[in-house]
Amino acid sequence: MQTIERRSVIQHILSAAVLAIAALSSPALAQKAERPDVKVGDRWRLEVRLGTGPSAMKLQDLSRVVTSVTAAGIERTDNGLRVVLTPDLNEIESTSYKHSDSRLLSFPLELGKQWHCTDEFLSKFIGKEARMNWSVAVVGYEKVRVPAGEFDAFKLEARGSWISGSHTGEESRTYWYAPAARGVVKSEIQDTSGFTTTELAEFQLQP
Repeated sequence: MQTIERRSVIQHILSAAVLAIAALSSPALAQKAERPDVKVGDRWRLEVRLGTGPSAMKLQDLSRVVTSVTAAGIERTDNGLRVVLTPDLNEIESTSYKHSDSRLLSFPLELGKQWHCTDEFLSKFIGKEARMNWSVAVVGYEKVRVPAGEFDAFKLEARGSWISGSHTGEESRTYWYAPAARGVVKSEIQDTSGFTTTELAEFQLQP
């Protein structure tokens, strides 16, 4: 009887060990994305659409090219217009906005990571300041298909609430960061203006 009990205990221990090893070796748990080694000349073309699915209306092609990389940050052009980024690829300033802490990416990325930030930003078009409180989480690691191909990507979800004077609003974003593309390959944004989808159409990275 004791021998049978010992065998049962050993089998339970072995089964638990196998399950633990399997869990640790799963793609979602094994993956971690360090800050990308962005280089001058890296370029991406993205397609921006209003809505989602086959009925989405194309708004524009967005051509991005990295023009400068230093320890302090990154500069690129969006359709020829200058954009300043942090080393983690978060926007600091463009022709449209100036941000204090728009931290939608925070490297290294790994499943389960969460963070919060408060972004004091200026809309240059209307000359108004606002505050956005973001809660961001890495919720998955999966394959995502876009016009540029299929990528292994980290799925992130961001929930934000903003206030500008007496006006308030909310915004939600779901986006996929692919290490192989050194950037976000797909994003879905829902705010007061509607639902916008952006997908990577083509890219060229420097070696």
